[in-house]
Amino acid sequence: MELRQLECFVAVAEESSFTRAAARLHVVQSAVSATIAALEGELHARLLERTSRRVSLSDAGRALLPKARAALDAVRDARDAVDDVNGGVRGTLRVGTLSSLGVIDLPDLLGRFHREHPVVSVRLATAASSGGSPGLLKALTESRLDLAFVSVPGPPPPGVRWRDLTATPLDLVVPAGHRLARESQVAIGDLAGETFIDFPSGYGNRAVTDRAFAAAGLHRHVAIEITAIGAGADFVRHGLGVALLPRGSTESDDDLVSLPVTGADLNWPISLATPGDRTPSAAARAFERVVDQHLL
Repeated sequence: MELRQLECFVAVAEESSFTRAAARLHVVQSAVSATIAALEGELHARLLERTSRRVSLSDAGRALLPKARAALDAVRDARDAVDDVNGGVRGTLRVGTLSSLGVIDLPDLLGRFHREHPVVSVRLATAASSGGSPGLLKALTESRLDLAFVSVPGPPPPGVRWRDLTATPLDLVVPAGHRLARESQVAIGDLAGETFIDFPSGYGNRAVTDRAFAAAGLHRHVAIEITAIGAGADFVRHGLGVALLPRGSTESDDDLVSLPVTGADLNWPISLATPGDRTPSAAARAFERVVDQHLL
C-alpha cells in the first residue's frame, strides 16, 4: 500500500463521494477512482459500496478506515518531528468552529496564525455543516479535525479533552412591546408559556437553555430553530417569539429589549477541544499557542 492510496481512501470515506474527494485532494475524479481500484486490488477486497446516489464503506472498508487514519497520523508526526528540527511548521490545520464564539474573534485568530505560519493550510468545518458541537466532537475522534471550538455543558466525552476558554451569559431578548419589556430582570419561572426561537438540538446554547428549563421543571415550546444569532434577533423583532441569546450579541433599541434571567444557570461555555488519544500536530500546537495569546 502507498500513502497516496490511503489518503484517497480516507478522503472518499469521509466525503462519501468520489467527486468531493477529488476536489479535496485537488486531483481529477478518474485519478481517485483508479487509486481506490488499485488499493482494492492490493488488498483483494472491496472497500467501498458504490450506488448511483452515494458511496458507503463495506465491512472491509470500515475495518481499514481507523488503521488508515492512524497510518496517516504517524506519517504526519514524522514530518512534524523533522520540521521541528528545521524550525518550521507545515502541513494542514483542520479546525472546527461554531457559528458564533462570543468574545473570541476567530478571523483575528486565524489571521495571526497565518502571519506566524504562512505555509500551513487551514481548513474550517462549521457546526452548521457538521451537526453542532456533537458532530464536531465526532469528527475529532475520527481524526477528521485537529481541534474544534465547541460548546457542550458538562465533562468531555470519551476520546476528547478540552479546556474552557470563555463563558457568556444568555439574556432574554423580547420585542419592545412584550409584557416583560419594562422589567430590569426576569426570573426563569416568568418565561413559562412563552414561544421561543432557539438553535437546533446539539448546539451548545440550546443545551444550556434546555438544561436550565428542565432544572426549573418548566416545559418550553421552541417554534423556530435558527443557526445564526443575528437571525434570532430578527425573528424576535417581528414578534415571532422570544429568545435567549449571548449577552452583548443584541443591543436593546426601539424594537428589542435584552434582560438578564435570574434563578437559572444560563452561562454558555466555549471550549477548545482536541483528541484525547493522539498527539496534536505541530500546527495544532502552534494554533493553541495563538489562542492562549489572544485570550491573555
